[in-house]
Amino acid sequence: MLFPVLVAAALVAGAQPAIAQPTPTPTPAPAATICNRYCDARDPSQAGGDRVPVTAGLSGRTLSLHLADGDPMGWAAIDQVRPGDEVWLDRSFDAGATWEGRLGVTTAPQGFGGWRTQMYNNDDWNNRGVGALRACGRAVDTGAIACTQWARTTWNAANRTDAAATALMALYDNTTGYFRGGGFWGSAVALTGVIRNAAVTNLPSYRYAIATTYERNVNAGRGHFRNEFSDDTGWWAMAWLDAHALTGEQRYLDTARIAADHMHTFWTGACGGGIRWKEGSTYKASISNSLYVQVNATLAARAGETRFRDRALAGWSWFAGTGLIGGDNLVRDGLDESGCAPGGTVFTYNQGVLMSGLTALSALTGDPGPRARARQVADATTRPGSPLTDSSGVLHDPAEGWDDCLKDGAYFKAGLARGLAELNAAVSGGPYTAYLDRQADTAYSRSRNAFDQYSLSWSAWTRPAGPGCQASALAVLNATH
Repeated sequence: MLFPVLVAAALVAGAQPAIAQPTPTPTPAPAATICNRYCDARDPSQAGGDRVPVTAGLSGRTLSLHLADGDPMGWAAIDQVRPGDEVWLDRSFDAGATWEGRLGVTTAPQGFGGWRTQMYNNDDWNNRGVGALRACGRAVDTGAIACTQWARTTWNAANRTDAAATALMALYDNTTGYFRGGGFWGSAVALTGVIRNAAVTNLPSYRYAIATTYERNVNAGRGHFRNEFSDDTGWWAMAWLDAHALTGEQRYLDTARIAADHMHTFWTGACGGGIRWKEGSTYKASISNSLYVQVNATLAARAGETRFRDRALAGWSWFAGTGLIGGDNLVRDGLDESGCAPGGTVFTYNQGVLMSGLTALSALTGDPGPRARARQVADATTRPGSPLTDSSGVLHDPAEGWDDCLKDGAYFKAGLARGLAELNAAVSGGPYTAYLDRQADTAYSRSRNAFDQYSLSWSAWTRPAGPGCQASALAVLNATH
């Protein structure tokens, strides 16, 4: 059994009794028995604590989800109950996309003001099921049915950073090794967030995802996470470099090498150099070329191979001379070989990934110049009045205007958060600490639901939750942990 060693933290200390006035509860047969610390259908009177994160109204009644964080289990309750009312739990292992319904369903008898189910497990440790619960009920007189929001115990969520990682892992598909709805490169960004979370918080729970993703997919398609897009390959190369840093396993470094060599096949002499975004395309995207610098500089430092150092230097030399960094010190989206003129939308990830690459390049060569240029981009991104930072000092990406949490734009702020954090750590005095803290604090207070899922904007809940929004939020929380 993997999960019993996972982090629960000291969250049960000082917990109140489960229910102040014990309410008789029948003992229904569970729809599907899961056993972790305890098995499903445990009496709530034995709960190690009682926390109510969410409630919902139902025809004059109140439904509530009760969680015993230390057990970790939950139960549903209904107050202002009438005889014949039903109450039950739903449990989901895919962040609410599907669920096992009517767990512990029970009907209220005469003579009670409240009624409740038995307790059921939040997670399925034996099957690596990261779950959530909600309380549901049906009013006998109106036939109306209502449910609370999804929520979960604080197991593997002892702090806000781990909680975001756990909510992201609820979207992880153990069969495919990718994140549901995350796509190919988005799953690389999401996995990177989980890997970096394990590094910064020492949460060991989800390290299994690294090997699972690798073993399920290393031989798929062209092998070693390569495809026709240079940026997709670059995101995966960085994921495996992070995996190597965390685990020390040589296979991850070897795959990053192969990916970097594949990225180099996109280099052309048109417009003086640079790599194309896609095979058959003449577009040279800033994100592809920033990743090219980042991957090669990181590999050169890690593996000590000259070709990677030379490529990183050549990549930055080309980038610096293209005009892709405008007079406002913000990075444009790219250029086409037909005219070599830089243009396109100013996205957050183009700023952040270049910061990462230049920070790595300065560390590799000892030349402070690239890092100084990264600071100019960072200052332009974070300054008051920047097109990427609102008047309250909160970061926004243009894609917030048209994407949602299942689309590419939702991942963009993850690249910015990482790049700014890496630059901040490399510069004396941490000049961007307050800015990063503001992003994390704002997202946590304004853009999060009861399940610790985040939306597209960090200023307010603006789009449904999904892997892209979660990966970006986790990146900034990792950066500030």
